[in-house]
This record gives sequence, structure tokens and C-alpha cells, in this order.
Amino acid sequence: MTKKIKLSELGSLFGSLDIEALEGVKIEGDVELDLGQMGLNPQMAYALGHETVQLAFHLMNISRILGYPVDQLPGAAVQQKPARLSNLIESKFSVARNEEWKTPIQEVVLGATSSDGGSRKSTVTIGGENALPYYFDSPMPHRNHITMDVFDMPINMAKAVKSNYEDVINSPAEWAKKVVRDFGADMVTIHLISTDPNIKDTSPKDAAKTVEEVLQAVDVPIVIGGSGNPEKDPAVLEKAAEVAEGERCLIASASLNLDYARIAEAAKKYNHVVLSWTQLEINAQKELNRKLMKQCGVARENIIMDPTTAALGYGLDYAYTNMERIRLAGLTGDTELNFPMSSGTTNAWGAREAWMISSPLKEDSDWGPREYRGPIWEIVTGLTLSLAGNDLFMMMSPTAVQVLKEITQTLYGLKETEQVNIDNWVSAVV
Repeated sequence: MTKKIKLSELGSLFGSLDIEALEGVKIEGDVELDLGQMGLNPQMAYALGHETVQLAFHLMNISRILGYPVDQLPGAAVQQKPARLSNLIESKFSVARNEEWKTPIQEVVLGATSSDGGSRKSTVTIGGENALPYYFDSPMPHRNHITMDVFDMPINMAKAVKSNYEDVINSPAEWAKKVVRDFGADMVTIHLISTDPNIKDTSPKDAAKTVEEVLQAVDVPIVIGGSGNPEKDPAVLEKAAEVAEGERCLIASASLNLDYARIAEAAKKYNHVVLSWTQLEINAQKELNRKLMKQCGVARENIIMDPTTAALGYGLDYAYTNMERIRLAGLTGDTELNFPMSSGTTNAWGAREAWMISSPLKEDSDWGPREYRGPIWEIVTGLTLSLAGNDLFMMMSPTAVQVLKEITQTLYGLKETEQVNIDNWVSAVV
């Protein structure tokens, strides 16, 4: 009796039996391929090649079962288990100090305790670096710090941010308490925006009362910001500096488009630090710093720079480049630029991608939920500028603050990184 079976079935037949060898068995036959009139177009050639390979594997398996040394054939295409990596070649890695970085960044202390003539529970020190951030050869002497924004009146904010402050938005003092107590702010920035003549035109005296309330509500160092009106800000910041005498607040800010000398004089008189603010222009930053020191007599330890933070995108690339150039110039000896830097990281919310529900372009892809997108914009902005040398972040979103603190403190070395098994690095979830 003759029974026809396929070659693939023959392999499985032998594989299912406990056969060590076959004796007196002869396998004969021809392999015939009939292409008919179809010809060998690329698709047919590919399919035929695939079937031929499968056929070859079946034949090799049969030969292996029959005891033929298939695996020893030169050039034989056999399936073998991939080799497992047991160890790596030993290699040494070292970081040499950059000899061009000879000038340390100026250290600046913000806040004053009772022993220093103030009422803060603790102080914040920034600057002092001898290299770019997180370099192995020259550890950062002080970590990055975050000051969270508080406003003296309700303002328009993205829903993802405003939802965190709806219960305190009408009280700057309670707002300040919340960002310190609940969100871990190292400092508080009180923005006196109601003083703008185009908004409420709040008097310098009334604005100063708000500053007093914030100082009494929290015991961390504070930043005092005006409205941005060049005519009104000098008077407002002057009065605010007076009521906060001895607290070493950061007065924000002196710039070339207002009476910076008046602000500098108030900072000197009442023992505060001046924020030297310019708009993304390194030469303007040098000029203002020089004038504050030589013309106004502000001590080096009382100056912090803000070269301006642009929103994520092309603007952020420019902000990063500007900050990095400033930091490198300071490290290599430019004493008009070797000051710590502050970033208005909240500016990230100025990008429409951070707060709009969806793209205004019909052909654009889905932007994703804005409750995540906005904080991510702020996180990426802060993290990017931290790598350029930024020391102090002015921020708004509690989520962004939490994530940025986690990342920068891990890079700084305050927190241990979680160990990840890299054996399965392709499929690992980090």
C-alpha cells in the first residue's frame, strides 16, 4: 500500500517518535515546481523564495533526524540560539577638568535669617559653579532652586494651572502659603501687576502692604516683581524694598529701559539683591551688569541675571544658546557675566501649544490633552535651560515644579536614581 505524505509531515512524523536511527529505509522522489504561464514577477519571486527556504529547512531537519551531521556543513544555514552577552570589554572612562574654566560663578545668597537681620527660616544660595551643570569633574556647590509665582490679583491662566489656585486666587498671602506648604516651592515670587496704570493703577504704598502680607505668611526668601511698566515700576519696587528691609529679597527687576539706578539704590539701601534683566542679547547683559556695578555701586554678591526665557520652540533654542554663551563666557574669565542666572520658566505658557485645546490647523495631528501638554512645555523649558547653566526657575504649574525638582535634584546627586535592568533594554519600561 502506497501512502503519499508531504515533506513537512515527514519531519513532524519523525519528530513525534522516539527514533534514534532508521535502517532499510529509502526515500526517493523528485521536487517539481510548475510555474505555469505566470512568470516570475517580483511578488511571485519573493513568495517562491520563501517557500523554498521553508522546504530547505524541512529537508535539513529530516537529515538531522537521520543522523547526518548537518550542523557541521560549511556555510550551512542552521537555526541556533543567539549567544547571550555575558560581559563587556573592560574600559576606563575619565573626565579631565577644562583648563579654560578658571573663573567661578559669583555666589549670591537670597533671604536673611534672624541672625542676618531678617525673618526668614532659611536662605537660598545659588551660583558658585566652576563648570557647566552636572559635570563630573567639578560638582555644583549648590542645587537649582524654584520660586513659584503668586499674583496680587486674579489673572487669566490656563485651566491646568488655575485649577490649583482657585481657592486662594484672591489672597496673595494664602496663595504664597499654598505654594510653599503644598507644592514645595523654595521661594515665592510676588508679582505686583495691579500697579500697572493700564490695569488697576494700585499705589506703591498699597502694593507694599501686599509684600508685607506675603513676608508674614511664609518664611522662605521672596522675589518682588513689578508690573513691567517702566514708568511705574521704579516707584513700586522702591517702596516694596523699603517695607522688606533686611530680608535680602530679589528685586525684579532692573533693566535698560527704565530707571535702573533708582532700583539699584533702593536695593543697596535696604539690603536686597537686584535682578539684572535683559532681552536675549549678551552685549546688553554685559552693559547692564557693568552699569549696576560701576555706575550704581551694586556689590557683585547682590546681582543675579535674567537673560530672558523664550517659549518652547525656536525661541527656546535662542534662549538656551544665549544662556550657555553667557555661562561659558563667565567661566572663562568675563567678570561682567559670571553671575548666577534666573529663568522666567513660566513664559513657556506663552506658546499656544501649551494651552490651546487643539491645533488651529485642520490638517495638523492631534496635540493630545492640554492638562498634560502645558506642564510638559514648562518642564522641558526648565530642564533645557538648567543644562545651559540656569540656577533659579520662576514657575507656575505644581506638576511641572514637582517633575523638574525630581530631575534636577537627581542630576545634582541629592536623589538616587532607580536601578534599571538593561539586559532586556529593547522592551524595558523606564
